[in-house]
Amino acid sequence: QVQLVESGGGLVQAGGSLRLSCVASGRRAIYYNMGWFRQAPGKEREFVAAISWSGGMTSYADSVKGRFTISRDNAKNTVYLQMNSLKPEDTAIYYCAASPRGYDLTTNYDYWGQGTQVTVSL
Repeated sequence: QVQLVESGGGLVQAGGSLRLSCVASGRRAIYYNMGWFRQAPGKEREFVAAISWSGGMTSYADSVKGRFTISRDNAKNTVYLQMNSLKPEDTAIYYCAASPRGYDLTTNYDYWGQGTQVTVSL
């Protein structure tokens, strides 16, 4: 079992930045591949970014490439999502998730956090 707790969401103006954090706890949590997903009102949940358990490989949705950076600190059991140049269309609830398998498929993620709201205003 892995427990995930996100933080760092909030209200920011377009062009601003936020850093989300996700603390993982549980047996062997640091060996899980980790991902960030988001869900806007009336829309389906979508993939944002993912990182391998070692931090050596990352993947991003086209919509956030060049603006968002995923990273992890296994000593702190924490995954980060640095979000720069935020746009109103980035407004959503952001979820952290853990996968004991590959990080490339949403169906691989077994554990999810409760989410943190990100709101980007004009």
